[in-house]
Amino acid sequence: MRRLLLLTLLLLSSMQLGAAPVRIGSKQFTESVILAEIARLNARDTGAPVQHQRELGGTSILWSALKHGDIDAYPEYTGTLTHELLKDIAPDADIAALRAKLKPLGIGVTDSLGFNDTYAIGMREDRATQLGITRISELAAHPELRFGFSNEFMDREDGWPGVRQRYGLPQTQVRGLDHSLSYRAVASRAVDAIDLYSTDAEIAYYHLRVLDDDRRYFPRYEAVFLYRLELEQNQPAFIAALRKLTGRIDEASMRQMNAEAKLKGVKETEVAARFLGVQADGDDASLGSRLLKRTIEHVKLVILSLGLAVVLAIPLGILAARRKRLGQIVIGLTGVLQTVPSLAMFVFMIPLFGIGTWPAIAALFLYSLLPIVRNTHAGLVGIPHDLLESAAALGLPSSVRLRRVELPMAMRSILAGIKTAAVINVGTATLAALIGAGGYGQPILTGIRLDNIGLILEGAVPAALLALIVQGVFEGVERWLTPYGLRIEARQ
Repeated sequence: MRRLLLLTLLLLSSMQLGAAPVRIGSKQFTESVILAEIARLNARDTGAPVQHQRELGGTSILWSALKHGDIDAYPEYTGTLTHELLKDIAPDADIAALRAKLKPLGIGVTDSLGFNDTYAIGMREDRATQLGITRISELAAHPELRFGFSNEFMDREDGWPGVRQRYGLPQTQVRGLDHSLSYRAVASRAVDAIDLYSTDAEIAYYHLRVLDDDRRYFPRYEAVFLYRLELEQNQPAFIAALRKLTGRIDEASMRQMNAEAKLKGVKETEVAARFLGVQADGDDASLGSRLLKRTIEHVKLVILSLGLAVVLAIPLGILAARRKRLGQIVIGLTGVLQTVPSLAMFVFMIPLFGIGTWPAIAALFLYSLLPIVRNTHAGLVGIPHDLLESAAALGLPSSVRLRRVELPMAMRSILAGIKTAAVINVGTATLAALIGAGGYGQPILTGIRLDNIGLILEGAVPAALLALIVQGVFEGVERWLTPYGLRIEARQ
């Protein structure tokens, strides 16, 4: 009995040691990253295993990832829940009502962290003074004004569509921008007004006037953490750490932390550690090790997606060449896939594969099909008819003719399609960072968010070099695989 008890304890201990870490997600803006780091560091000191998956995109991606179990928690705002995520709830619902509504979804919500980060509309102080504008309603008298709103604000129910209707705004020059870039746009006078978060440090830095929401359109956006309810049983220490954060962060503290990260260049981990009064454990990896890690991630995305595409696309191209009517359908369908916006394609893959590497590979695989299918088809139908008749007259079976005559003669066209798909994949894979797949897109996204040119170049330059390397490699492969006689003919 004693041995059995000891064995049981050892098994339980090994299960605890091997327990999967809690995965905290964050959106693609600085405040969300800082809040996720605060949660991670606070839970770290309780012994709970925690990972932070940074900058996973916008609300829809984080919400979908939480519901499907790809992340376990992330910082959110009550106004987003009432106006964007939970459609059939009162717009002024309190946290108790939100908690009751989220429970059937298997999702819990903490009490407010202590601050309200509401939406607002802002203008340059000098421009607002010149026009005498202090309230949102006064924008209606100036239809010539140009607005630059964040892409998410442009489509949200609690964003531009609702503001325009509530205030009767007539402006037509309204553009979607990345939130981090909108401040530079208004500072450079490219636009006249932008959407703000009330805790943004850039409001004072760029000398912006926050317009009074005189018709009380925007709801309260109390900061909270959403989490999967199963954590209350599986990771009680983590939930306890989250709950200890409620009421601890006021608006001034949050604005100060945002300023340290965005304006002073302090790492989010260090900012969070200072707030908590703990030791930071940020990534101090060298530039070389970071580049190596990102290169491995990026090359993995390109190679796996391209390899899968080659396996399917070449047979589809052969089918399209052999069956003309069916071929038009195949080429048309792969062409339709190419028209889907890249980010939308990545998001479409999340319900099927979650977040991370596999949805990115699936999306890149679909984008790779058209160039390979089309070039395989073009290479095969472009073979002179008399050559095909000669091969048939020799009595060669169809499969042998395909393998020994048709595919070698179409090889240059096929390889050109594969090369095109590979180069496209190298560039498109930078967006995979938005769904947690890493790669060169990660420093690019972080650099845009922090207005850090060095970080942007850390991702952009290697991506461009990788595209050139891929193109050179495929040109070498093309020379190697193209039959010698065809190479002589091409030179002549």
